[in-house]
Amino acid sequence: MIAASALTVVLAVLAIFQAALVFGAPFGRFAWGGQHRVLPARLRIGSAVTIVVYALIAAIAWDRVGIVDVFPDAFSQVAMWVIFAYFTLGIAMNAISRSKPERYVMVPVSIVLAALSLLIALG
Repeated sequence: MIAASALTVVLAVLAIFQAALVFGAPFGRFAWGGQHRVLPARLRIGSAVTIVVYALIAAIAWDRVGIVDVFPDAFSQVAMWVIFAYFTLGIAMNAISRSKPERYVMVPVSIVLAALSLLIALG
């Protein structure tokens, strides 16, 4: 339960960050490869979709730890392993970013997300 709570808090902060990007905040150097100070329309759409994905991930995590019962158990078990793999891939992707701010901020965030996801996946 603690890992799911922590994961939800980190995802909520990231969702706020993504929402700021959607509305034109000049934080683009921390996301999407850091190529844009203010994201173009296509990446703003990507940020909006990301917010929905974060909400789904939180729901799966809460389901996995038994706080909510939204998905079949087999689904949430497998999904948490997929989420762990996704965040692990995120570590690598952020590490190879050309943007130093993205590397310095998002690599540690991705490590935290991967670790929390692993704890939840292990049950």
